[in-house]
Amino acid sequence: MVRHIVLWNFAEGLSDAQRAEAGAKMQALLEPIRELVPGAVEIQVLPNQLASSNRDIALVSTFETVEALSAYQNHPAHVEAGKYVRSVTCNRACMDFEF
Repeated sequence: MVRHIVLWNFAEGLSDAQRAEAGAKMQALLEPIRELVPGAVEIQVLPNQLASSNRDIALVSTFETVEALSAYQNHPAHVEAGKYVRSVTCNRACMDFEF
């Protein structure tokens, strides 16, 4: 199994309402990709809920294999979602690991 974790901050200048809207849209764009990619086990978009965090939103996903992660990353729906995500976020951090 492979865990893929991506963390972002929202772009500067977004109001609280715009951040909430952007988070909901990221969730609506990214989570359904699980149904499109063989080997995708879980895809969750999670907003920051605790003051101890230093990122605004996270993507936590699980794939059966490294190849399934690659298929997700190259899937047209993910590529299209990435365009939107990049327009509303900054300071991306990513970690992938096998477990």
